[in-house]
Amino acid sequence: MQPLIRIQTTDFHFQQEYDNLRLQGGNIGAVVGFVGLVRDRDTDIPLSALFLEHYPEVTENEIARIIEEANTRWPLTACTVIHRVGRLKADEQIVLVLTACAHRKAAFAAAEFIMDFLKTEAPFWKKEIFSDGLEKWVEAKQSDRNAALKWEE
Repeated sequence: MQPLIRIQTTDFHFQQEYDNLRLQGGNIGAVVGFVGLVRDRDTDIPLSALFLEHYPEVTENEIARIIEEANTRWPLTACTVIHRVGRLKADEQIVLVLTACAHRKAAFAAAEFIMDFLKTEAPFWKKEIFSDGLEKWVEAKQSDRNAALKWEE
């Protein structure tokens, strides 16, 4: 299984990525897809945009490591992870995780695992840009750390 990993500024098209994933693997019994969107409001002040930076090659290598760990737990037939960077407006797509496995429970678990570790270990830096002009770098959330820690049990 050779995962597809892309970091890009442009949007992605779910159906196209799903179709491509289905061509990658055999013995696919289930495909689970997750699309993350830029939330417009985590505070009282509406979010205008989110700016994401990454460390090229390091980010892709870390995502590959996360996928490989998922593959040791649940045999993946195919996997796609696309993460956007640059300036994204509220409600835009930011991340796509597609996992394909022989069975649905494995596909669901692998997708959740990958997403939990993308949030905590993939080197992305996010800056919130609010409608009032205020800008603030986003700090790691304890809830995201807790979600990743549950996989150690």
